[in-house]
Amino acid sequence: MEDVYHYFRLWRLDGTWEGLNAALRTELRVAEGREPELSAAILDSQSVKTTETAGVRGYDAGKMVKGRKRHILVDTIGLLLIVVVHAANIQDRDGAKLVLAKAKRCFSRLHLIWVDGGYAGKLIDWVRDIYGWILEVVKRRDDVQGFQVLPRRWVVERTFGWLGRYRRLSKDYEGLTETSEAMICAAMSHLMVRRLARAHASSP
Repeated sequence: MEDVYHYFRLWRLDGTWEGLNAALRTELRVAEGREPELSAAILDSQSVKTTETAGVRGYDAGKMVKGRKRHILVDTIGLLLIVVVHAANIQDRDGAKLVLAKAKRCFSRLHLIWVDGGYAGKLIDWVRDIYGWILEVVKRRDDVQGFQVLPRRWVVERTFGWLGRYRRLSKDYEGLTETSEAMICAAMSHLMVRRLARAHASSP
């Protein structure tokens, strides 16, 4: 186990997990007939409880969760682009700025990002003025009661569902938020490897 942790930590420090996620994402997008470089994405956050392990945490009053937020940006098929983990008391608008700052360095063709109502307001103008991107809010319909499958937003919710299948991500067990981010990249890489294996097996 010490060797496993040694390499996991080494790959976190040198960016291997992020690089692996990016390489697999590009290959899977091409395998599914899409452009390697994306032009649109979906942004959302998920509040999760932490354990007694030391590290940053906070209280999300809206979700009534003491722990951390996983802020992710995904492409239109739900593949991970950027992940930032931070204390749960940080507002979505402020957490979004951390995600978008990383995205600007990585995705030159990106111009449209779908979000929910929690990102409405001044952030829309800020994103347009700073990055030149369109932040489009997908709202619930007032005439529909109960659960609604919302256009575009369901994609990122499905990604959170994928991550929830990994026991290590059922809570945030990590002392460092950087380790949490690496765990998410590792889980997504595993998911994409399996999808690529099925795609190759079914191809002539």
